[in-house]
Amino acid sequence: MDQQGFHESVIEAAIAGEREALNLLWQQTRRWVAVILLAHKPRDADLDDLLQVVAMQVCRKITEVREPKAFKSWLRTVAINAAREEGRKTTRRKQSMLKLVGMEKADQRVPLGADIEATDSDESKRIYHAAMSLPAGYREPILLRCMRSMSYHQIGEVLELPTTTIETRIARGRRMLKELLKQQEQQSTTQANTKAVQTVGGMR
Repeated sequence: MDQQGFHESVIEAAIAGEREALNLLWQQTRRWVAVILLAHKPRDADLDDLLQVVAMQVCRKITEVREPKAFKSWLRTVAINAAREEGRKTTRRKQSMLKLVGMEKADQRVPLGADIEATDSDESKRIYHAAMSLPAGYREPILLRCMRSMSYHQIGEVLELPTTTIETRIARGRRMLKELLKQQEQQSTTQANTKAVQTVGGMR
């Protein structure tokens, strides 16, 4: 059994309809699914709710998986679709609210984000949110590497990409993340300086 807990015998039994195997399989893969959801869900979406949605889909549709080797790819697709559907729901709710107040032509993009409970300090929160603003092709490998401590090979298997591609994306993603954090720090410094000047000016 590998680090993500994908045991072929358990998958086979789950596909065959054995409830105990299905429960075990979900326990083995739940944390991995959570990382996929975090990489794709809208900011305000509840992670536990989405996990429940995915769990229900697994229970209902796992028989569609033709062979154990296809399970990882299938499960990842289910998780991404659940996150994206929640994103569409969020967009529709936002559009309805904008229409209600006569602002339906306003910017309707749903910002990327994630539950801040996944982090344990202000600095890690800042880095985590910055990572969430990366393009999806870089965001997901970064999260799988940092949050699940997965190897490049394991990430490549999950995303169905060559290991060399994963290495390149993580390296580029890190550079993008560092640049983004640097820009944020510069903006914060500029804002703080502006505020200080305004404060001093107001005291004269």
